[in-house]
Amino acid sequence: MSNANSPDYRALKDEWEARSVAPTLKKAPERKPAFCTSSGIPLDRVYTPADAPADYMAELGFPGEYPFTRGVQPTMYRGRFWTMRQYAGYATAEESNARYRFLLEQGQSGLSVAFDLPTQIGYDADDPMALGEVGKVGVSISSLHDMARLFEGIPLDKVSTSMTINAPATILLAMYIAVGKRQGVDASKLRGTVQNDILKEYIARGTYIFPPAPSMRLITDLFAYCKTHVPHWNTISISGYHIREAGSTAVQEVAFTLANGIAYVQAALDAGLHVDDFAPQLSFFFNAHNQFLEEVAKFRAARKLWAKIMRERFGAQNPRSWQLKFHTQTGGSTLTAQQPENNIVRVALQALAAVLGGTQSLHTNSMDEALALPTEKAVQVALRTQQIIAYETGVADTIDPLAGSYLIEYLTDEIVRRAEAYIARIDQLGGALAAIETGFINQEIQDAAYAYLQAVESGEQVIVGVNRFVVEEQHTADILRVDPAIEAAQRQKLADLRARRDNARVAELRAHLEQAARGSENLMPLFITCVENDVTLGEICHTLRGVFGEYRPTISI
Repeated sequence: MSNANSPDYRALKDEWEARSVAPTLKKAPERKPAFCTSSGIPLDRVYTPADAPADYMAELGFPGEYPFTRGVQPTMYRGRFWTMRQYAGYATAEESNARYRFLLEQGQSGLSVAFDLPTQIGYDADDPMALGEVGKVGVSISSLHDMARLFEGIPLDKVSTSMTINAPATILLAMYIAVGKRQGVDASKLRGTVQNDILKEYIARGTYIFPPAPSMRLITDLFAYCKTHVPHWNTISISGYHIREAGSTAVQEVAFTLANGIAYVQAALDAGLHVDDFAPQLSFFFNAHNQFLEEVAKFRAARKLWAKIMRERFGAQNPRSWQLKFHTQTGGSTLTAQQPENNIVRVALQALAAVLGGTQSLHTNSMDEALALPTEKAVQVALRTQQIIAYETGVADTIDPLAGSYLIEYLTDEIVRRAEAYIARIDQLGGALAAIETGFINQEIQDAAYAYLQAVESGEQVIVGVNRFVVEEQHTADILRVDPAIEAAQRQKLADLRARRDNARVAELRAHLEQAARGSENLMPLFITCVENDVTLGEICHTLRGVFGEYRPTISI
């Protein structure tokens, strides 16, 4: 930081470059004609106090205070470590339950549920649309009984659970609440997060069901219900992770994620909610990629920018409404099938960036995930990576330890500036939904992904083991394979359920649900009643499809 008596660091730097750098360059050129981050931010040779914030309190402040650049808690990891939450789920509820118990025994401090594709898009395991996909990329959940088996022996008042589910998020949360009731756990004691982020599905993933308007209604219904009944539940995890996996840059990840966040806040306000009643329960989900310093700066920039948005744009008064709390997952798209052991190193560096950036929760990918669902051994190594960072490195003993680095502060401010420019452009287009529908966001991501692919194919971007340092190899690692018989077993469980339940009551509830969906009442209480009476996920979603219709994109995803 500079003051009136500080040296002119820019002039001193110019003198240094003339005195020391120029002669060196005559002898040996630098590796590249120009250096930049993955977002195209130019990187100078060296940074000085001239690149640091001029006003410490306005730009950085202290941890736990506005603008939260340095963290959302006053003591951060000196109080307790981030939640070590390994994403897991495959095959049946029973098999996933066994994996959860294994992870908890290994020291994991939170659960994170991966659902299979039919569940993600609202189909039961016996639906023709589910054929060949049951249990393949996550656990199959069609009924409350599946959800009860998933958490059997796991007291829901003792764990924090994250569920990666979007279009049918309200229904899966209704099942979770109902399982808690069966365990004698009041909903007010439940802790966790439901992803519930439909806008990024239209942008980057495609596991949507309904058009935007009814989808946003379901989201705000969940906001309103949880405010009163499930106050410790994070009602949405606004995801930049999948935007980054689709090919965006770090700057685009921040900008498009926060633009979606703005849309959700506005939708809740339009639904009659008060900003400080729901904003403290918003959470975010970011990626951690390989460009270490840019990633650290990205997390700090996102916190700073969101605090400003919530305080200045939406007039939130509660400091908790200004806080950007986030979960991080290491970059799945950075994993390579070639030399899979290299992924351990990649994941360790990405996880370290997330910790130095101040994450509240972290999932570390397993070395074999470019090949298949991870084995128990690979998952254990991934979890141990977090534990080594927490207990052996000392990086969690001081808050925001890279603050004051001239480069980190330059990158933080530059990411803020570039993300703000994107958000302003999105505002001009009419907001995030309009920017999605016109194809602006998708095109920006596709352009970034194409540029990255070109850099890899030309060798400008080195991927160790893929386009450089390649070796002949045969994969000998254990591969987790899902038994095809699981699908038949799940279909039989559903047949048995439909035979023994009160089908007249099911028909009555589905008729009630159809009527309610055509009105404006909050649907969450009815979802809970439905699942408690053995109405299945697919039946609820089919009923809603009949009212809301299905989303059909006008542009390619």
